Amino acid sequence: MSSGTPGADGADGPDGADGPDGPGGPDRPVDDAQRRVRRNPWLFTAPLVLLGVLVAVLVWEVVRGNLPEEWRTHWPWRLQLMSQEPLASLLAVAAGAVLARAQYARTVRPVLGWRSAFVPGELAGSERSWRVGILNGGQHNVVLERVDYRVVPAGGPDDGPDGGRDGDPDGAGWSDLAAVADRLTRAGLRAGVDMRIASFGPGFPLVATGTYETIEIGVFSKRFTDVVRAFHVRIRVEDSVGDTHERVIDCLKGVRQALAAPVEWDIPAQRGSQEPAQDV
Repeated sequence: MSSGTPGADGADGPDGADGPDGPGGPDRPVDDAQRRVRRNPWLFTAPLVLLGVLVAVLVWEVVRGNLPEEWRTHWPWRLQLMSQEPLASLLAVAAGAVLARAQYARTVRPVLGWRSAFVPGELAGSERSWRVGILNGGQHNVVLERVDYRVVPAGGPDDGPDGGRDGDPDGAGWSDLAAVADRLTRAGLRAGVDMRIASFGPGFPLVATGTYETIEIGVFSKRFTDVVRAFHVRIRVEDSVGDTHERVIDCLKGVRQALAAPVEWDIPAQRGSQEPAQDV
């Protein structure tokens, strides 16, 4: 069984990197740590801009107040924006708002984790299949913004992100579920027999359950792991303050480890390494 947390997830290599023959290649490890990709401009940028303006006004008034009286009768030093006492009060309020926002953002930040294990009776014709699920271990609910998928075939020339495909949202090999399903079907994999991939729409809530119960992402057979070397799912969610968080899940991470595989899969033992075998 494998599992993941925002900081670490049973890494196969240093800093959570895949092994030498992993989906990222020898020099391109897959970064699967949770990260914040966007902040709410109204609740983050606007308070900082206001704080910066008040600091600039305070500096102006302090410099102006320390000039000789005759200087303050000439332009531009005769320009008084605000007296120092109310300005200092406003500055303290703005600084407190910025700090309070930062603290609240940490409180409502999601904790996106994943869990995978072999389970029986999930796919037709398979005694045991590899099931992957996601959970929100944070204290507050989040809303799903988008889900993207990326497939790395086994034994092909593709050692990493393969941009430029149909349905690719950002040119990095990511695509929607329909495009991925079409590609897997053309590779000879059958839905319900070799794979079952859940479909999530925008606005789907990831509830903070406070338990380790997961929401299924997909179930995969041994034949799927023979055809596909890595299957990545990128999940983006929005929290209560409007910040967007992202996590990339390597759904097949750990599936080829002999310690975790069921007996009928007959995974060969590995010598001197804990990294998953790439040839099944």
